[in-house]
Amino acid sequence: MTEASPTRSAVPIDSPSKNPAIRRWFLRVAIALAVLLFGVPLSLWLYLRGSLATLDGTIHAKGLSGPVHVSRDALGIPTIRGRDRADIAYATGYVHGQERFFQMDLLRRVAGGELAALVGPAALRVDREHRLHRFRARARDGLSLLTAPERALLDRYVAGVNEGLAALSTHPFEYAVLRTSPQPWRAEDTVLVAFAMYFDLQGHQAPHELARGYLQEHSTAEQLAFLLPTSSTWDAPLDAAAVSDPVAAIPATAPSWLTAPRTAHSQQARREPEPDAIPHELRRGIGSNNWALSGSRSSTGSALVANDMHLGIRLPHIWFRAALELVKDDGSVRRTSGVMLPGTPIVVVGSNGKVAWGFTNSYGDYVDLIELERDPNDPLRVRTPAGWETAKSHAETLEAKGSASELLTVLETSLGPVWTVGGRAYALHWIAHERGAVNLELLKMEEAADLLAAQAVGQRTGMPAQNMVAGDAQGHIGWTISGPLPNRTAQHAATFPLRSTDAALTWTSLRMPADYPRVNDPSSGQLWTANARQLAGPAHSSLGDGGADLGARGQQIRDDLTALASGPGGGKANELAVYQIGLDDRALFVSTFRDRALRTLDAAALQDQPQRTEFRRLLESSWDGRASPSSIGYRLARTYLYALYEQFFGGLNEQLSRLLPGLDFDAASSRWPVVIARVLDERPAAWLPAGHKDYRAVELAAIDAAIAQLTASGAALSTATWGAFNTARIAHPFASQIPFAKQLLSAPADPQAGDENMPHVAYPTGGQSERMAVSPGHEEQGILNMPGGASGHPLSPYFLAGHAAWVKGEPTPFLPGAAKHTLQFQP
Repeated sequence: MTEASPTRSAVPIDSPSKNPAIRRWFLRVAIALAVLLFGVPLSLWLYLRGSLATLDGTIHAKGLSGPVHVSRDALGIPTIRGRDRADIAYATGYVHGQERFFQMDLLRRVAGGELAALVGPAALRVDREHRLHRFRARARDGLSLLTAPERALLDRYVAGVNEGLAALSTHPFEYAVLRTSPQPWRAEDTVLVAFAMYFDLQGHQAPHELARGYLQEHSTAEQLAFLLPTSSTWDAPLDAAAVSDPVAAIPATAPSWLTAPRTAHSQQARREPEPDAIPHELRRGIGSNNWALSGSRSSTGSALVANDMHLGIRLPHIWFRAALELVKDDGSVRRTSGVMLPGTPIVVVGSNGKVAWGFTNSYGDYVDLIELERDPNDPLRVRTPAGWETAKSHAETLEAKGSASELLTVLETSLGPVWTVGGRAYALHWIAHERGAVNLELLKMEEAADLLAAQAVGQRTGMPAQNMVAGDAQGHIGWTISGPLPNRTAQHAATFPLRSTDAALTWTSLRMPADYPRVNDPSSGQLWTANARQLAGPAHSSLGDGGADLGARGQQIRDDLTALASGPGGGKANELAVYQIGLDDRALFVSTFRDRALRTLDAAALQDQPQRTEFRRLLESSWDGRASPSSIGYRLARTYLYALYEQFFGGLNEQLSRLLPGLDFDAASSRWPVVIARVLDERPAAWLPAGHKDYRAVELAAIDAAIAQLTASGAALSTATWGAFNTARIAHPFASQIPFAKQLLSAPADPQAGDENMPHVAYPTGGQSERMAVSPGHEEQGILNMPGGASGHPLSPYFLAGHAAWVKGEPTPFLPGAAKHTLQFQP
């Protein structure tokens, strides 16, 4: 008898086919594996599909006075048609609630300082900053100012949002990720959505004044006049060929922060930004362009209006394309088409068949900081320019998901809430705090019959003050401001913080619409705005400067429009011609600094310097005069410009960032390139930055810093294309939180043409949020495209519908196309 081998079992084992129990065990394991491999993904897929919007069928809804039809075209763009405007609002709310509710939720929470309650304590910093303004309380108050028809329409929109959300089989997927449920939409939430835009469009103004106040305290009056010019040769105002403000001489002495020695750390080359950051190198891209041609210069005989609003771009996209069609009693149809802001029932930019309009941020002075004197014996007692008063104290509770709540005390003075920064207390006097800063007046743009009627609507609208360029079917064009304006005079044009002991220099009332500036039907037949100074004359001082752009973008648009007058068709431009202006990526501004770098890189500078030699070679050989993705020369020249910025203002920026994180000289003035160019041209000895023997050394140091930055990862300069840096990073906010779904939640990482200081603005996480060109009465020939689709759902075919055309700059129709899906609402 032999022993069992140690490598074999001594117990006989039957095969599964001979042992029913083992066979059943293997079957159970196989089923479990199949469920794991296929069932879980299938369940997840079915769950996600449960929150897709309803596209077809019939829905019976309470409160309707008649039927409403929602037809969607091949891109998912809806046309919403009904006989009652309130019914259309209900259907619009239903569509928004199904397609974009999570986006709407974020907007209301960001405005109200309530984000941490949804996403956790990481958002508390933002909540503290935003709750200071108590916008939810202001939104509730704003509802009381609505007319009865406006409130009725808003209530129907709110009902549609909530019923659309409730009709989904499952909550939007974001709530599953956050392990929470969506809260119902309320009327005040729509007002909060508009307040969120105040943060986007005017939230920079308090830091702007803070930075200017620091400069005021650390510079003489002469130095300040030179460092903060009120205009430059790049400005292209609407009312003159140029701005003729006096040009300040370079003072004999420089500020101490320029000539003081810097630490070794502070002189290190600035690295390119993290992917999701918006550093100072990109902030100026956040603006907008609009322009118009009169009927005498258009192929249609009606005005031609173009607009591209520059914002941060994420998925889902901020705007929602739609056409709203109201069937009147006589059978005629009033159609308003364009883009809406989900959370509101209003077409923000577009055309109603008689008038077309577009917006850009106006950058007037809409904030005053007033330094307060505090009573040491009474924490509520403060002194303002009008005298001593007792501030109101509000206890605000900040909820944070998964964490304890936090109590925030907000002090409110007659001039606004108290903002404490740098050890000082300021009253933050912001136009957004005024009653009526948000209203629904823009709804009436649907009814505007001509340019003057449209301007009257815009001037009464409660929204962040915008440059409104509009044109009508009769061929008239005009510019004015849309949104509330402080009633400023030259006495009140304060772009620096005020002291509590100053006379009452801040504004105390709002300007009447009849007093708004306007430029209508200019003899040139063209208008344009691009976030820069709009006016050369005295009316500019009443608007003030809240951080206006340098002006190069607007000048390039103006000149492009002028060139159309001698173009094909006898100077009669069509929609495509005006649309293409927004794609102009010629680097006219940056080319001036490229020329400066080439002059500096002479034979002596290149001797025994292979990297500088390569830098010069690429500046010359890889330069097509554009911010094109393949251009190395453009990226080198641009990086050199910002290296010069660091040489001149790096030391100051360190001081400013200690006052408020991220604060820098760019926040005080966008015209810093002009200041640098003048110093380099005139070469005053007293203004030589610390650590350099002469200005040639400054320029070479900037070139060397640019080389160090571009080769820091070990890559060769010859790989530093503009597209490698300006690569689109357009994604859902959860893309970084769900790695396995990142591709599903992101747009393609396309290298992009365009940059700041040119019409085609583009940066990795933002740029032209829509491109529109339309002639009222000829909408079927119009153009409109966007970087994101109609749906906020990643499984929807409309999540990125239209994105590829936007990337390529391809014109797509302004109006929705033929219906592919139809959803009917019946009473």
